[in-house]
Amino acid sequence: MAGEPRTIADRLNHLFATVQRPDCREYSNEEVAAGITRDQGVPISASYLWYLRTGQRDNPTFRHLNALATFFGVSPAYFFDQETGDRVDAELGVASALRDAGVRTVALRASGLSAASLDAIRDVIDRVRQLEGLPPTDSDPGDRRRA
Repeated sequence: MAGEPRTIADRLNHLFATVQRPDCREYSNEEVAAGITRDQGVPISASYLWYLRTGQRDNPTFRHLNALATFFGVSPAYFFDQETGDRVDAELGVASALRDAGVRTVALRASGLSAASLDAIRDVIDRVRQLEGLPPTDSDPGDRRRA
């Protein structure tokens, strides 16, 4: 959740859940460890990743965190800086949502509409989410109405 401090395990598990393989499946500890060792020359084991992800190890070296950040395509600051972590999480959420073909179709159809039309679409989507019992979405910094 934005604004709340998150542990290394929280951050790492979030990366595993949102940064997916090309076939849209979650990476395994084994795949990440092998990729980091092979591509970056930083030895790391799948079992060590498991310890990090379960919080049984909570003080990895900067070299390991840097390698993990590189593998998942985020800044190493993701693990240390709350503001950077929250911003990256928001970006990953958008990327994750856009993997859904239905969401992507709606977004593409909204392209080029006026600000007033986009506001009306947001209102409809908010109401439909409410009707379906879904939680409200976090305010988007680009959303003028909620700023």
